[in-house]
Amino acid sequence: MSVKVEKLEKNMANLTIEVEAAEVEKALQQAYLKEKNQISVPGFRKGKVPRAMVEKMYGPDIFYQEAVNIMIPDAYDKAVDECGEDIVSSPEIDVVNIKKGEPFVFTAKVALKPPVELGKYKGITIEKIDATVSDEDVDAAIEKERENNARNIEVTDRPVKDKDMVILDFEGFVDGVAFDGGKGENHPLTIGSGAFIPGFEDQLIGAKIGEECEVKVTFPEDYQAKELASKDAVFKCTVKEIKEKELPALDDEFASEVSEFDTLEEYKKDVRKNLEEAKAKEVKDEKESKVIEAIVEDSKMDIPEAMIETQQNQMLDEFAQRMSMQGLTMDQYFKFTGASKERMFELLRPQAEQRIKGRLVLEAIAKAEKIEATEADVEEELKTMANVYQMELDKVKEMLPEKSLDGIKEDIVVRKAAEFAVENAKEK
Repeated sequence: MSVKVEKLEKNMANLTIEVEAAEVEKALQQAYLKEKNQISVPGFRKGKVPRAMVEKMYGPDIFYQEAVNIMIPDAYDKAVDECGEDIVSSPEIDVVNIKKGEPFVFTAKVALKPPVELGKYKGITIEKIDATVSDEDVDAAIEKERENNARNIEVTDRPVKDKDMVILDFEGFVDGVAFDGGKGENHPLTIGSGAFIPGFEDQLIGAKIGEECEVKVTFPEDYQAKELASKDAVFKCTVKEIKEKELPALDDEFASEVSEFDTLEEYKKDVRKNLEEAKAKEVKDEKESKVIEAIVEDSKMDIPEAMIETQQNQMLDEFAQRMSMQGLTMDQYFKFTGASKERMFELLRPQAEQRIKGRLVLEAIAKAEKIEATEADVEEELKTMANVYQMELDKVKEMLPEKSLDGIKEDIVVRKAAEFAVENAKEK
């Protein structure tokens, strides 16, 4: 196999990759073995037709597409290693030549990691970030815990008020005609939650159990059901049940039920301690973000479009994984929110670009300051991984391929570069 690199404008490159004819023949045979059970020829049982007979009847190119699919992944990976370029995007593949008895030639258009003209990165000045935890913060956290431990008490002697949870029947009409998806029975709704379109929940305040009331709303311009966007609608609603929250008393008994402490005073101190720890981390992250943002602003780099698109796709994949952990597919998420993959991809662009620039300047700082990942750093990282996955450290080391270990080292170096930049920043 051979690879030639042609540098293009804006940190792009074209790799021309050639695979020997012998490898092409192997791939064609693999393609035949994979597909032969699907091929029918009179006089032969399925799976028993000789390859030469198939190629004679259907043409020699019948197995080309599958052979290409077999060859490209391995050939591309080898080309990336061989060419020595720092490739930062998925390849745009174009087949140049695929013929029996000849070398297979294809091109891969890729983005190369752009050079960085590093600006000022030591002595960056940012505004001081307040890390104070107030009494109000502590009270709010405790109030939230009381809300979490509240009981829902059924109410029958008054109409609906704010914060009530109601069981509701409703049907929506536009111009007097019921519309699809506008009807619900025994639907739970907390007044003030913002779960329904603006204005809906407020108009239920004052409604009595069993009495029909009308709620008049206008659908938002960007409503997910396009046929209803900006339309005026009337919902006929009947409240069937009203429940209100009964908060537990704020006393020692409450403290002992929601924590390991016996007194309210001890519980409050622990809440403050936890808030202070969380605030400290939040401030640390925000400070790092502001410092990196300032360094990026003072640095110069030309980010290839393909690099940004690759980052956007990676972020979409990360989001899909988070949704999967919550039991949702992306199709379900788009259906529930009215969003689309295309719109989400577009919205991710600024964040993707900023993430790339931040990483590039930190790599440049690491190079300028000769920051490296020591064996102890790597060992500590692997121990953390072992704890997370509840595995033996030696087992983790065995399972990790060399490329993954290189990636771990790169991440450690970038993290240390961020710490360096923050340590050398000033606050005003």
